[in-house]
Amino acid sequence: MGHILIVEDEEAISDLINMNLTMVGHTGVQAFDGYEALEAVKSNRFDLCLLDVMLPGIDGFSLLEKFKDKRIPVIFLTAKSSLTDRVKGLKLGAEDYIIKPFDTLELLARIEVVLRRGGNSNDIFHCKDVEVRLDERAVYKDNQVIDLTAQEFALLEILIQNRNLALTREQLLEAAWGYDYMGETRTVDMHIQRLRKKLDWDNVIKTVYKYGYRLEVPKE
Repeated sequence: MGHILIVEDEEAISDLINMNLTMVGHTGVQAFDGYEALEAVKSNRFDLCLLDVMLPGIDGFSLLEKFKDKRIPVIFLTAKSSLTDRVKGLKLGAEDYIIKPFDTLELLARIEVVLRRGGNSNDIFHCKDVEVRLDERAVYKDNQVIDLTAQEFALLEILIQNRNLALTREQLLEAAWGYDYMGETRTVDMHIQRLRKKLDWDNVIKTVYKYGYRLEVPKE
């Protein structure tokens, strides 16, 4: 998992991001202006920085230039949605540019992509007697191979990446099936039941009443 610097001057947004990062196993450090961010990188090694553009003190574009010698990958999180700003951010060297408001699942997925690109993502997940090797798309229980369909594994991967977060059936459909599902959500329930049975995870994949599901594991 990653050690992530959150540079966001709106405290409520910063706290929410930090809470979600912590829930899935990352660690976060919060900075609320450009000068705090510079001080943070002097005394910490970060795997990633989530960076607002409009900040007190030093703006995000200028900070990115100052971060280059630290080799910290940057994802911009900003309300500045113009094409000019997006192109500028990416040309300056940002890994990604996300417009506010953003969906938590999308943010976590894009963070995972950047961490994997930098070799800072843990591709092996353990829970009880189950080992999931995400890079190999392989699952073992008591060192025995568990056969999952491609769709079962896709659903499992989304649950793991967003562990300890409650996900709606609609979110799971969009993330694991790759499209906005307009009909019955029963297919999610069916696949969840199959995963529970194959992995013996009745007490790991929790049902969130009238909402969806949560993969519940101890925080790392």
